[in-house]
Amino acid sequence: MAAVAAAVSKPAAGAPCLGWWADVMIASHHIHPYRQFDDFNPGLGFECSVTPQWAVSVGYFRNSLDRPSFYAGALYTPQFAHWGWFRLGAMGGIISGYNFGRFGVGANGRTGLVAAPTAIAQFGRFGLNVILVPPIPDDNLPFTLGFQARYRFK
Repeated sequence: MAAVAAAVSKPAAGAPCLGWWADVMIASHHIHPYRQFDDFNPGLGFECSVTPQWAVSVGYFRNSLDRPSFYAGALYTPQFAHWGWFRLGAMGGIISGYNFGRFGVGANGRTGLVAAPTAIAQFGRFGLNVILVPPIPDDNLPFTLGFQARYRFK
């Protein structure tokens, strides 16, 4: 892990990233769940700030259904939704590990598209992402709040 951190903290000259972040998935909270879900969701991801409004991210975590989940996507926080240390935005991309039914792709339809509103708090090199994940009906998964701690490498 230290080697990965060292590699991403020193991008090559002309690299498109304004800053690199490590995103540590911590937990989730399910809103009015119909059954028991795992609220401890460990994982690790990386985020590249392309502009002050746009970032791309990739990562892995153990989801609330105790399945491995991989994700890749983009995060947009429009300038008018920046208030000092707090920003609002939306993220969208592809994620695995959930049953997307007829909208899913891959083995058993377990990979699909997702779009979610996001709130970001940032204090220097540290931050917190709060993501409101929409329901996934084919897995009986209700609205879910996801919590990621962030650390800026560069």
